[in-house]
Amino acid sequence: MKRTILFLLFLSISPFLLSAQNVWPEESSETKPWSRWWWHGNSVTKEGITKELESFQKAGLGGVELTPIFGVIGEEAKFVDFLSQEWMDLFVFSLEESERLGLQVDLATGTGWPFGGPWVEKEHSPKYLAHRVFSVKEGEKLIEKVELIQEPIFRRVGNAAIDYYEYSEKTGKRITQVTEEEVTNQKIDITLDDIIDPIETNPNLQKMAFDQIRFEESLPLISLIAYNDSGEIQDLTSRVNKSGQLDWVAPAGTWKLYAIFQGYHGKMVERAAPGGEGNVIDHFSHEAINDYLDFFDKAFKGNEISSLRAFFNDSYEVDDAKGQSNWTPKLLSYFKENRGYDLTDYLPALLDEEYQDQETRNRVISDYRQTFNDLILETFTKDWAKWAHENNATVRNQSHGSPGNILDLYAASDIPEAEGTQPLRIKFASSAAHVSGKKLAASEAATWLNEHFLSGLSDLKQNIDNYLVNGVNHVVYHGTAYSPDEDVWPGRLFYAAIHMNDRNPMWKHAATLNQYISRTQSVLQSGKPDNDVLLYFPAFDVYGAPHSELLAHFDGHGSDVDDSNFGKLANQLIDDGYELDFISDDQILNLTFSGSINSSGNHYQAIVIPETQFMPLATLEKLKKLAAKGANIVFENNFPHDLPGIYDLEKRQEQLARLTNDKSSWSKVSISSDVSSALDNLQVRSENIRNHGLQFIRREINQEAYYFVTNYSSENFEGWLNLAGPANEIVIMDPMTGQAGLGSIRKSKNGTEVYTKIAIGEGIIFRLSNQKNGIPAWHYYATGNESIEFNKPWLITFKEGGPTLPQQIKTDHPIYWTEAEGIDYDHFSGIATYTTTFKKPKAKADAWVLELGDVGETASIRINGQLFSTLVGPEYTCIIPSSLLKKKNTLEIEVANKMANRIIHLDQNNVFWKRFYNTNFPPRLRENFGPMRIFSAAKWDFLPSGLAGPVTIKSLYHSTPK
Repeated sequence: MKRTILFLLFLSISPFLLSAQNVWPEESSETKPWSRWWWHGNSVTKEGITKELESFQKAGLGGVELTPIFGVIGEEAKFVDFLSQEWMDLFVFSLEESERLGLQVDLATGTGWPFGGPWVEKEHSPKYLAHRVFSVKEGEKLIEKVELIQEPIFRRVGNAAIDYYEYSEKTGKRITQVTEEEVTNQKIDITLDDIIDPIETNPNLQKMAFDQIRFEESLPLISLIAYNDSGEIQDLTSRVNKSGQLDWVAPAGTWKLYAIFQGYHGKMVERAAPGGEGNVIDHFSHEAINDYLDFFDKAFKGNEISSLRAFFNDSYEVDDAKGQSNWTPKLLSYFKENRGYDLTDYLPALLDEEYQDQETRNRVISDYRQTFNDLILETFTKDWAKWAHENNATVRNQSHGSPGNILDLYAASDIPEAEGTQPLRIKFASSAAHVSGKKLAASEAATWLNEHFLSGLSDLKQNIDNYLVNGVNHVVYHGTAYSPDEDVWPGRLFYAAIHMNDRNPMWKHAATLNQYISRTQSVLQSGKPDNDVLLYFPAFDVYGAPHSELLAHFDGHGSDVDDSNFGKLANQLIDDGYELDFISDDQILNLTFSGSINSSGNHYQAIVIPETQFMPLATLEKLKKLAAKGANIVFENNFPHDLPGIYDLEKRQEQLARLTNDKSSWSKVSISSDVSSALDNLQVRSENIRNHGLQFIRREINQEAYYFVTNYSSENFEGWLNLAGPANEIVIMDPMTGQAGLGSIRKSKNGTEVYTKIAIGEGIIFRLSNQKNGIPAWHYYATGNESIEFNKPWLITFKEGGPTLPQQIKTDHPIYWTEAEGIDYDHFSGIATYTTTFKKPKAKADAWVLELGDVGETASIRINGQLFSTLVGPEYTCIIPSSLLKKKNTLEIEVANKMANRIIHLDQNNVFWKRFYNTNFPPRLRENFGPMRIFSAAKWDFLPSGLAGPVTIKSLYHSTPK
């Protein structure tokens, strides 16, 4: 009998396989996935809060991040202002219920994003640097006023659905019958002239949905500095009177006068909830952040919030408006104190794009950008964290997008959080967690994963696995919206979300995926990271790069990273099998060496410096000291070319020359154009796992290496997989089933090989151990020749869903229910059970593999009434022990499809369910714009749903890998 080795590893849950729960670290609310929990308009009830939290707990979530968001059109009477006592009562109740259910809670430090609200006054709102240049000749006086009138800006989020709704309410006409022409004819355009200053005093702020407001006004003068063609500088600020007249006669020479003004940026809170509309804060001011947080203290007073775990920040996102927030009132004094010179001596270099000495200009701008890096770290990030700690909570922070080195900003946060799917972008957050010794690295997961309603649990799993292999170990879904029972299906939804809620048919099967994540994160949160290489991120190359804008934003991806020497080398080293973390200048200063490079208790074997233009002298001096103690350091191509900044430059450059020319100090340092070869010569560990199209991450727990490996290549992997470490035993751990066993191993030249099969879409954990664990062997099987296809009568019964429950279907073989005649089947989103019977095969096989074939979208399997397995895809296969089968068996396959078909039905029938304020419910893809300029699925074809098969079982026999 010809047999092929088949490794027992499938996306299934089975109580009949080897149980080895003791090999898994203890699970907790933090190992489980969390979800962002949006409160639309804060219109929630205590009964609804309890219902939703119980649903989350049952599905296997560990906690929620509560984020108030814009309201629902027509529900205005139920709105609750953020931080009002009524809101606080609901919040405290949420904390109490979460604690009862074993869940934890984080709270967004505001509504929508960024930080801001109606209590943020103009003086604490974001600023920008505006300027004018005047020319004056010897003996002349400046005739013009030294003033600058701010150019007005009026930006708000348009939402046609509000106009249709208001017309419907006014006329009594059904909203689905209102025409665009009728709305256009009665619509009154709102202009800046209609807006009251201050913003928070305007009515209908939810409808207004302000994004950015600048009023036409005279801006306050900061400084007026005169420069002549001989290099002389005069500060004329005090000689400008209140009316803007300058009392000054130009002395000898031709003079240019640079007047700098403080502009008001006008950025408003995006997607704000009721009570949260208003100015964004100045992120570079101690006074602004502390005044902002003082409002929370007043609201919290007298309320019990001690069970709150963390406060959350949803990224910077100030400068996605028009113009940058690139000024703060105390900038000049802070700049002089920290950069060593007066910025007003260099205003022409800072502000004139055509400045003749471009090197000086770039150096001044580098200093300017470094100063804002320091400010957002010292004021916003650290002040916010200090305040949270005083409230017995931590901070979870999305630092990306900030005008500062996000490695340092993430590291100053208790829980750094990544966003986006690019591996390097994710690694900025996880690296900061590793280098600074933080237990958790979080991710905002599944944001805009696909177009609405097209993502399955297998898509979600792929998204999550990508975060996990890149260092994240605390997944937060993006997300789920609170929705009361009385709301018409699909209830309240947030546009950029995966819609993880109990209105989604796949929610019933989501517990399987959540359990997979929890088991995996229980490993990835234990012990410590096991990366070998620290890759230096040359932030000063970004600071010093020519750019039309004054500030540089760090987002972890884009040309500043992907096309840089750093980004190219990072990808190369990862491809070559090196596990690495990124490190900043400040973090290098904190490194120690004792046999290995130590950072906050985590150990590394080498530091790699990509080819770098600018590096601070202190960083290079620290690297020299580490090298002298024996640390492995590799420079790509050469030492850094220069030092950043302009202050005392010649003296510092002389020091740099002496430092780099002292060859004896660098004798143990490698300088190479082939960094991977240099690391190999230094015997730094590398893996060949990625050569097979697999991705992985390593963790060290109790001096044992754990590997989490995933397969999203184009084909299944089967064979001997080399892991670069010695082991007497390798425990195979399947996080989808919870099963574990000793794998078949053999020694290799650079580690230990384990025989494994990892199917497409699968994740597996390997534990390398040098001790006897007393764990039974993993079951390997070979396929036999016996195969049976289930072509006996099937009964399809619709259990739950809508818009209506279709009639049963009797068929000779499995079919998608959308292939049946009748629109009820096309429109249906929900759960149906496929039932058939079969006799136990005659072959004396050790087990049987059940293959479901094509499934749309998730499935759970019952054999003889007992739940056996839940499959989330993309593989729909599981192993059935022969002992489970009786002479005659009943097979029930419960299938859940996506929400899409029912949404198509709603949109084809013009049901008004997209009824949200602000941005409402936009599509991800332009082709899906519909009426009211929002998402519509009306033109979609119905998605194949159900079980199409073929459903087969095939014989399996115990086998030993060779």
